[in-house]
Amino acid sequence: MDKKNILLVEDDFLNRRYTKKILIENGYNVLESKNAIETMALLKTHTPDLIILDIHLGETDKNGINLAQNIKELFNIPFLFLTAYSATDVVEKAIATLPQSYITKPFKNIDLITAVELAIRQSNNQEKRKPVVLIKEGGFNIELLVDEIDYIESDGNYLLIYTQEKVYKSRFTIKQILETLPAATFVQTHRAYIVNKNRIEKYSTKNVIVNNKEIPVSKNYIDDIKVFEKMRNLYT
Repeated sequence: MDKKNILLVEDDFLNRRYTKKILIENGYNVLESKNAIETMALLKTHTPDLIILDIHLGETDKNGINLAQNIKELFNIPFLFLTAYSATDVVEKAIATLPQSYITKPFKNIDLITAVELAIRQSNNQEKRKPVVLIKEGGFNIELLVDEIDYIESDGNYLLIYTQEKVYKSRFTIKQILETLPAATFVQTHRAYIVNKNRIEKYSTKNVIVNNKEIPVSKNYIDDIKVFEKMRNLYT
């Protein structure tokens, strides 16, 4: 079985070295990062199976909770928190990012390895059950993989759902389909358009480009695009 790759994000050198040692001894490959900037740079060229995040990443750095949310929005890689924080308000904010687990320091080696293995297995099971959206076309029900959707365009009483292979036409409203799509992956740019964030090639406050198609951005949805742009450029 191939070794699983773990990205360990920890600003304290001694804690990072100790945790890395445990992971390597248990058969994992380990990438290291000490802050948010390094982490986002690594994720541009590496796709780990799991990310282990400390919440506190330096007084002037982005904290681990913000970093976790950006990872979820941009990369959709599973992560867990490994931290000394146990205050209720911090825990609640961390849990709101939907980590695979939350482990407090000091920890037992077996607890760490168990949490890591369970997180990876849960993630693998989720990947096997890739999300789909149920659409109707020509009297037939079609389970369309969400990941295959590039963008969606309103066309009267129908929606045109664009993928790499074909365009599906289904009787839906923008509001209805937004309720079935993962918010972490899709953003509405205009009253008549929804785009897959992962398909955006270029973007501005006026339009986005998806597969060489120029899609308008209206003022009612500009805040969503600004948030997306901020996350894409925050660590570059």
